Amino acid sequence: HLRESGGGSVQSGGSLRLSCAGSGFTYNTYAMTWFRQAPGKEREGVAAINSGGGFTAYLEAVKGRFTISRDNAKNTLYLQMNSLKPEDTAMYYCAARRATGYSFKSADFDYWGQGTQVTVSS
Repeated sequence: HLRESGGGSVQSGGSLRLSCAGSGFTYNTYAMTWFRQAPGKEREGVAAINSGGGFTAYLEAVKGRFTISRDNAKNTLYLQMNSLKPEDTAMYYCAARRATGYSFKSADFDYWGQGTQVTVSS
């Protein structure tokens, strides 16, 4: 139902744009969140957006560097990541929640993608 793309390896200070294509559900009725999980660490919510796209929220560590957006006409979620740091290295997942409002709680989500790897070298 969800497929991420756009991950890769970049140097510190570089940029990447992740995409998450949705299918099999009414995309514009689902709030979406990007999560990440680094080896040996717990999964954390990075950026969230409501179903309509008008409200967003970010993990403090990425504020000012990452931007979440969505195109409901294309059933696609994006995460623009700028000024990347080595500590951003992780597997990034998109998740869909059948609700208007966004969430950072993993248990709130109905669909998950397979993940895309982001590696930032110093």
